[in-house]
Amino acid sequence: MLVSGGLDSAVALAGAAREGPVAPVYVRSGLVWESAEMYWLERFLQTIGAPPMVVLHLPVADLYGAHWSLTGDDPPGADTPDEAVYLPGRNLLLLSKAGVWAAENGCGSIVMGPLAANPFPDGTRAFFDAMGRAIGLAMGLGDALPVETPLSGLSKTEVVRRAAGLPLELTFSCLSPAPDHRHCGECNKCAERRRGFAEAGVDDPTAYASPSDKPRLASR
Repeated sequence: MLVSGGLDSAVALAGAAREGPVAPVYVRSGLVWESAEMYWLERFLQTIGAPPMVVLHLPVADLYGAHWSLTGDDPPGADTPDEAVYLPGRNLLLLSKAGVWAAENGCGSIVMGPLAANPFPDGTRAFFDAMGRAIGLAMGLGDALPVETPLSGLSKTEVVRRAAGLPLELTFSCLSPAPDHRHCGECNKCAERRRGFAEAGVDDPTAYASPSDKPRLASR
């Protein structure tokens, strides 16, 4: 399973683990939040008794250049729309790398955690089906390697409600983490996270560097 350490990834991982063995795979690309993501993901996996993460490397500096995701400069703020966090070809890159690993290690499918509101062209069912077929063809599997997206019909609020019992304080969803790996509390993803807990009526256990505890609605 492709994991990021975020809320959606955590819920998808827990669901997959209930159905059988999982291999959590994390792809490092040089993005500014990865050290914090891995810090929290390692603790989450240990706490729920999941296998340790497999770390693959796929640098994107030659593709993204001076993009905010690599420099940390001016990440999308709380009032920006979902489209502001677009990373070109993100799922295409992740699945290309993870697909080879999955095929080489006998995995029966790849699980990811995109939600219903995902607005990006590489977040559609048509894309995931096409990638599954391409991986199967490229790796000589004789059939597609399915890409499963079990949360694709859910909103962030529904995911939070479904996550009851999971150590959500160990999940991480932030574009500009503090030096101590806390959420910044001010970026697009922190706002989405705050809003998800607030709309679900669930106490938010997240440690934010920003003192504000009021979710800000992003424009659409």
